[in-house]
Amino acid sequence: MVKANLTVISNFIFLGFTHYPKVKVIIFVLCLLMYLITLLGNIILISITVLDSYLHKPMYFFLSNLSFLDIWYTSSALTPMLANFVSGKNTISFSGCAVQMYLSLAMGSTECVLLSMMAYDRYVAICNPLRYPIIMNKSVCVQIAAGSWMTGCLTALVETMSVLRQSLCGNSIINHFTCEILAVLKLVCVDTSRIQLIMLVISVLLLPMPMLLICISYAFILSNILRISSVDGQRKAFSTCAAHLTVVVLFYGTALSMYLKPSAIDSQEIDKFIAFVYAGLTPMLNPIIYSLRNKEVKTTVKKLLIRNPLCAFLIPSSK
Repeated sequence: MVKANLTVISNFIFLGFTHYPKVKVIIFVLCLLMYLITLLGNIILISITVLDSYLHKPMYFFLSNLSFLDIWYTSSALTPMLANFVSGKNTISFSGCAVQMYLSLAMGSTECVLLSMMAYDRYVAICNPLRYPIIMNKSVCVQIAAGSWMTGCLTALVETMSVLRQSLCGNSIINHFTCEILAVLKLVCVDTSRIQLIMLVISVLLLPMPMLLICISYAFILSNILRISSVDGQRKAFSTCAAHLTVVVLFYGTALSMYLKPSAIDSQEIDKFIAFVYAGLTPMLNPIIYSLRNKEVKTTVKKLLIRNPLCAFLIPSSK
């Protein structure tokens, strides 16, 4: 079936934001800025967690994984879009579309699982601080990260193959700026109820289920924090969770609105805007949020600036 599609459709055409020609340049500049900031912010965050031994902790190990997948996710979505803006060709090959769809699904799915594991890490750190180094040892952290990546990659493979094996009837126009699975699914001319069921099951496993684990973890965390008699102790405990909670709300808010919205609400333009936020804004804000809300990260950045003043041109100092 895939071979048949390859002979009929060798390239897809993106409609993108062609309905808004007056803001085309503005969209390009925004995409470019978001992509550059995302690359710079996440690369810096990965670098300082690797270079500074003080940050060799489970929380920053998971944060490095989050930054790494954000780089891949943004690159898979925005790089072809920027290239099309420059070349003026809103096209992508069938194989390129398959790779783009797989990467975006794999990175997004992995982030769903990883964020829930980071919530569990915060639960153990706050509710069982004495046993934290034993429970969250290096071997366990590696296994959790590997499990998150395997889950995301395997579910993405199932979804991608389920869609691209279907007959597309020669229709090659994608009303989107990327090979987003829901946009490509609309090109399928056969019954898609089976594919939609597969996607629904995977979406439930990767969105509500991890969210439930996050809610349970933070319910225990909140209960534990309220029992702390010291105000400074409560503030410190809250500060360690604030950045993660902000990222969770931002990520899951856009993901739920895209993949688990009612079928009656079907606006392709709204989907494009949500995907734009999901692919560009969220990965860009993640390192900023963790840097601004985390004293250890800010301290490490300041030490790096003192050791190498040239970094001041790349890393904005935080007060």
